[in-house]
Amino acid sequence: MLFLVAALLLLGVVMGTVAHAPLAFTVVAATVIAAWLGIFALRERHGRRHTSTR
Repeated sequence: MLFLVAALLLLGVVMGTVAHAPLAFTVVAATVIAAWLGIFALRERHGRRHTSTR
């Protein structure tokens, strides 16, 4: 329960920050984060395929 409260508090802080940032900065930051998450997901998927075959 404490984790949920902390996550909601952090989400509120982040959303409040985004609301005050310029739109161009928000779009660039979102694109960078999405690319990083995509690369991370691909690396995880690729790594698990190679380790599960051994």
